[in-house]
Amino acid sequence: MTATERALELVREAATAASDKLATDILAFDVSDQLVITDVFLLASGSNDRQVKAIVDEVEDRLRVLGAKPVRREGERDGRWVLIDYADIVVHVQHTEERAFYALERLWRDCPTIDLPDFGPPATPDNSTDQ
Repeated sequence: MTATERALELVREAATAASDKLATDILAFDVSDQLVITDVFLLASGSNDRQVKAIVDEVEDRLRVLGAKPVRREGERDGRWVLIDYADIVVHVQHTEERAFYALERLWRDCPTIDLPDFGPPATPDNSTDQ
């Protein structure tokens, strides 16, 4: 079994939302063959607690537009690792230190990765496309 089209739509939008808030190390795994509770895990990192919260807020806002509402949200108070469960996808936004310590990508490395948009480097005065 592979991830549903709906799960793929949600994970790509969530990844784009995370990137827009400058998340790093954005990865998505198709866990549908391993788990019955969800199709996709999305992992993203933020460099500080405030950025983790901003990424989470943006993901929720963007997925709400697509009609998706989280069934569960955990970890928001500390801002170190926030899990947002949408049933079809589970989004993990972690502080970079938690990401390195827990290394979720190592746990799911046998699962296929999902192609995500190429976000490229963040826009800065040195690499912006405005002329």
